[in-house]
Amino acid sequence: MRSYRTLFRTPEFTPFLLSFATFAAAQTIGGLALGTLVFRATGSPFLSAVSMFGPQLAQLLGGAFLLSGSDRLPPRAVLSGLALAFAAGTAVLALPGLPVWAVFAVVLLQGLVASLGGGVRGGLLNEILPKDGYVLGRSVFNMLWGLTQMAGFATGGVLLALLSPRDCLLLAAALYVMSALVTRFGLTARAPRSAGRPSVAATWRTNALLWSSRPRRLAYLGLWVPNGLVVGSDSLYVSYAPGAAGTLYAVGALGMLAGDMALGRLVPPAVRPRLATPLRLLLAAPYLFFVLRPGVALSAVAVTVASVGFAASLVLQERLLSLTPDDLAGQALGLHATGMAALQGIGAVLAGTLAQLTSPATAMTLMAAGSVTVTLTLAALGRREERRPTVPGTRPDVLPEPAVTDQ
Repeated sequence: MRSYRTLFRTPEFTPFLLSFATFAAAQTIGGLALGTLVFRATGSPFLSAVSMFGPQLAQLLGGAFLLSGSDRLPPRAVLSGLALAFAAGTAVLALPGLPVWAVFAVVLLQGLVASLGGGVRGGLLNEILPKDGYVLGRSVFNMLWGLTQMAGFATGGVLLALLSPRDCLLLAAALYVMSALVTRFGLTARAPRSAGRPSVAATWRTNALLWSSRPRRLAYLGLWVPNGLVVGSDSLYVSYAPGAAGTLYAVGALGMLAGDMALGRLVPPAVRPRLATPLRLLLAAPYLFFVLRPGVALSAVAVTVASVGFAASLVLQERLLSLTPDDLAGQALGLHATGMAALQGIGAVLAGTLAQLTSPATAMTLMAAGSVTVTLTLAALGRREERRPTVPGTRPDVLPEPAVTDQ
């Protein structure tokens, strides 16, 4: 599938995108409002960064205990319930006089319930689209995320100039409710993709199976670590340029949109696998420029160019799916989403700590240097993996695996 027209004629693809776009808009506006609220209350770059990206760190716990629900629960019900849970939590965050410890307790709970979202959405998209449409569909999904971020952060910046952060949080809560309604009435009720009930044991067993393959491990690490370190740099926009954070987030979303559009629509499938490493290097390299403490205009250019590199995730997700049985696709993508979110949260904590000890500009530069180092290391390990002898009777990139059953 190479045509947007064919893609949007696919039943349920449009309501799937609309429900996600509304949810993403709520996350974007709410996250910027919460980060601003915490920074105004505490003056701490560390607490501001963690308040915006802390839910992603908390997803690590959810991924360890809840992720089997990605394939074993009805997707429409999960996505509707997730949106309503975020609406309730965001409304609580808007309460006047809420102490900082309570803010982070709510952030933790939101991260736990969010751990199901990535796997359920990824698995549902894999069901809605034919196999040859996944990359194009996922690129549109990512482009929509970029557009929503761009519009959401720009709108959030304007709203914060006109309204209080608490008013913006209430607006975000209303958007979450809208997302739940679009999901409930726009998508078909589907049965779970995999038999058995979700459990901690099933989650751990399947996660262990997914992690047992060396090629999949390299794909997961490539998806998680370079991305997480760069998002740590992103988390410092509020403290680096308090008056222009919305602008930097918006142009970052614009760069992400451009990268996903080019990769999904213009790059031939045969070329895509070779772009994983160059795109990951592009994602980090422009942030090295922040050691010079550039002004807002030059910072915006650097952020825009760097964000094109987020398209590397499309290449690596395609590789991950090629290495994974269909009945585990939801949990495989959920493990990716959870691990990526957790590493982004860790990146935000690490970047906030470095900024507290040095400066936001220095911390952003150090995080970028770390991302470049990890990317080059993974590229070297990948080349070594390609040279390994193949077990007779197996594909060179897939290891033989036992079946996953409930006991």
